[in-house]
Amino acid sequence: MTDAIVAEGLVKKYGNVTALDGMGLSVPAGTVLALLGPNGAGKTTTVRVLTTLLQPDAGRAVVAGCDIVRDAARLRSLIGMSGQYAAVDDHLTGAENLEMVGRLYHLGAKRSKKRARELLERFDLTDAADRPVKGYSGGMRRRIDLAGALVADPPVLFLDEPTTGLDPRARAQLWDVISELVAGGSTLLLTTQYMEEADRLADQIMVVDQGRAIAQGTADQLKDRVGGNRIELTVTDRTELEITRQTLAWLAVGAMQTDAEGLSVTVPVTDGPESLRQALGRLAEQGIRVRDAGVRRPTMDDVYLTLTGHRVAEDRQHTDAQDQEITR
Repeated sequence: MTDAIVAEGLVKKYGNVTALDGMGLSVPAGTVLALLGPNGAGKTTTVRVLTTLLQPDAGRAVVAGCDIVRDAARLRSLIGMSGQYAAVDDHLTGAENLEMVGRLYHLGAKRSKKRARELLERFDLTDAADRPVKGYSGGMRRRIDLAGALVADPPVLFLDEPTTGLDPRARAQLWDVISELVAGGSTLLLTTQYMEEADRLADQIMVVDQGRAIAQGTADQLKDRVGGNRIELTVTDRTELEITRQTLAWLAVGAMQTDAEGLSVTVPVTDGPESLRQALGRLAEQGIRVRDAGVRRPTMDDVYLTLTGHRVAEDRQHTDAQDQEITR
């Protein structure tokens, strides 16, 4: 299978900040690769480099058969991109926004108008076609933005955290649209902080940290890399949490984790059901009241913790340095 996107050793620096540190990836034509990681991991910078918005300081990449530096002008006509924030004109209608994109792609007035109507119907926006975009909901804005990326019917698409800020219903609707695009043969590079999104849409998931790819595989392959099961226990009294940790330490086959509220503990174990039975028995002997308990498989956050030593939720508190630098 031919690769639609290939990158090798990409480096991008902003002063003392290294946004990309030897990033490499490949995406076979007609498949989806999801870059999973927190803010500051290098996901957005990767997209900006591959879409010619930034030039790399080192390394090379070929997208849709075009070198991203030497063939940048030609490449722009072969790709579509939807960024983290909808790039639409609030004062234009949905139809006018799409027609404007068609004109920018030199499709001509007649073809641009026809293409706009086709996409409005495809994205279930026909009823809102002649309304100014400033009155659209968040989900509608994301759909019109994604429609704009498809005006020229590009073979390769880049979606940078396309569902950030959407409510669950709007997110599910956008997932359905993206799934249809993939079923139609589009090649897609997707960045996300949501494991569920990557699991739903991607053929392969690449975990990114500090500008490098640190693991790649399907969701199941990455979870199997961590192995085992997790017992999750919630106690009724915060003062009992430390006793709970001490009581269950003998069961743990890795580091135990405590939630921010100090009421729940996660214990990695080898045999989930049997370990849970033993854990509840030991806690009952200690007189510790358990409000909730269960066994689950590793999550992508567990994978990320194992690979990097920190959780995605913790990393989201940090500022994306390269984004700040670019927008200054």
